[in-house]
Amino acid sequence: MYIENNILKNYISFWLLIMFIIISIMIVVGGLTRLTDSGLSITEWQLFTGFLPPLNNNDWNYYFDLYKKIPEFNEQNYLMTLQEFKIIFWWEWAHRFLGRLIGILFLLPLLYFTIKLGFKKLLRLYFIFFLICFQGFIGWYMVSSGLVDRVDVSHFRLSTHLIIAFLIISLILWNYFDLNYRKKSYNYLKFIIPFSFLFLIFCQIVIGAFVSGMDAGKIYNSWPLMGSTYFPDDNKIINIFKLTAFSDPSLVQFMHRNLAYLILIFYLIILFTVYKKKINYLYFITNIVGFTLLIQIILGILTLIYGAQIVLASMHQLSSIFLVSFSVYFLYLNSNQQLSN
Repeated sequence: MYIENNILKNYISFWLLIMFIIISIMIVVGGLTRLTDSGLSITEWQLFTGFLPPLNNNDWNYYFDLYKKIPEFNEQNYLMTLQEFKIIFWWEWAHRFLGRLIGILFLLPLLYFTIKLGFKKLLRLYFIFFLICFQGFIGWYMVSSGLVDRVDVSHFRLSTHLIIAFLIISLILWNYFDLNYRKKSYNYLKFIIPFSFLFLIFCQIVIGAFVSGMDAGKIYNSWPLMGSTYFPDDNKIINIFKLTAFSDPSLVQFMHRNLAYLILIFYLIILFTVYKKKINYLYFITNIVGFTLLIQIILGILTLIYGAQIVLASMHQLSSIFLVSFSVYFLYLNSNQQLSN
């Protein structure tokens, strides 16, 4: 994305950076909403009226009565009081409020910049806005899966909701980098290498969402073994090759662990290649990616050992935002050089 007007370019860059920060906060709040089992506390989708929280006791009782009609209350939280309900309600309301705020904060500046620069120059940003709107639909699609016949949301829909959020911040970062870094010709890695690394991280985020959605982090709370064995002893190895494996908590945790090992090995190969080929401009970002990956793995292990304790689990998700961000930058730096040749 090339913009000649430096003032507008700086404005757009600042705006994209702010959107990246807000959406990152949204991801963390969404994770806490899941960890506190708050996601089903609001059983209606109210695009405009839902902008305001309950303002009196009648409003609170209205929302609580709606919550009492779903399986989560009747089968799991039937002893919950109104005061306890308010705690989970506020998490979900904050999550939805941030979603609405993100939509407004992205649309209004986008319309302003469109007037100044034209639609064609900002086509990629309109695609991001489409994803933000689509994300709102997926969010409700996810919540609706937990309102009938089950006490939680579909882990498949949860993973879709999460991966779209990471795709949005990745695209925002890419456009930010595109505005602020000039293309130069250097030695570089083949595009498939950093792209595959980022792809594996996205796959890990999907599996991580499965773990979260099925509370699979609350079983086999030991490492490096799952209990007393490497493979979970409540399963057979043949089962991991079946589609039903993605709905089996112990197998999903096994996948999550081993995909982390694969990502680490792949990173070490990249590190070796970068230094062997003396690709100097990639030294710093490669080291940063490695450090972040190490932190992410340590937090993942601690989260597992302590049974998905909320603070550790939230830090684990926060570090994944840093890991994706640095990996996107790594991919961009490498691709940037190739495009210039």
